[in-house]
Amino acid sequence: MKLAALFLASVAAASPLASAPSSSLDRRQQATLCGQYSYWAGSGYEFNNNNWGKGAASSGSQCTYVDGADGNGVRWHTTWNWAGGQDNVKSYANSGKQFARGLKITALNNMQTSVSWSYSNTNIRANVAYDVFTAADPNHATSSGDYELMIWLGRYGNVYPIGSSRGWVNVAGRSWELFVGMNGSMKVFSFIAGSPVNSFNANVKDFFNYMRDNQGYPANSQHLIVFQMGTEPFTGGPTTLTVSQFSANIY
Repeated sequence: MKLAALFLASVAAASPLASAPSSSLDRRQQATLCGQYSYWAGSGYEFNNNNWGKGAASSGSQCTYVDGADGNGVRWHTTWNWAGGQDNVKSYANSGKQFARGLKITALNNMQTSVSWSYSNTNIRANVAYDVFTAADPNHATSSGDYELMIWLGRYGNVYPIGSSRGWVNVAGRSWELFVGMNGSMKVFSFIAGSPVNSFNANVKDFFNYMRDNQGYPANSQHLIVFQMGTEPFTGGPTTLTVSQFSANIY
C-alpha cells in the first residue's frame, strides 16, 4: 500500500482482550461475525471481522466465522465481496493471539506460529498477512504502535505494502522482498513472499532479530502490543479465505 491513504487494517479500532470461555471444542465456541467490528474470544485467541475501510467501497460486505478454538489453535473462515475504491483496503478480518501485556521483545524467547490457509477464488486484489505491533509504552493502544511488522504470505493482484522496496532478504529460511515505509508516525516493515506460502511455520522472533540487526529496529525498548494474522481485501469476490489451522506460542 504505497498511498498514504491506504491505512493498514489493524490501525482500525481494536477490541480489548476478553476472558476465554471453556476450552472444549464444540458449537458453543463457534461464532458468526458480520458487524463492522464484530468480535469474539476464546481459548487464548480473539477474532475481529474488522471492516474498518468499508466506507471506501461502492458496494460489498464481509462476514467472518469461527469454526473452532481450543488450546492448540483455531480454525476460521471469512467470505467477502468488495467493489470500488480500488486502492483502498476494506477490512482486516483476523485471528489474534492473546498474551500478557508488557512483554518486551528482547525478553521473549519464542514467538513460534503456524498457519495453513487457502483462498477459494484468487481473481482478487488482496493479501494474507501476519500483522504485529510493538511500542515503547507497554500500555499503548492496540489500534497502532511505534512499529509494525507485516509478513505477507500471499499477494493477489496489483497490491503493494506501504513504503518502498529494500530488496530481497532471507529470514526464517525463506526469501522475502522487504518494504519499509511510514504509516503516519508508525514505521512499517513488510516482508513479502514471492509466491503464496499456504503452510507457514516459523518463529516470528527471527524477523525482529533481522530488523534489529539490519534495519535499526530498537528491540531493547519495544513491547509486543498485537499479534494477528488475517487478510486485507482491496476488491474482488465473492471469495472465501479458509484458515484450517492457526496457532501461536508467545513467551
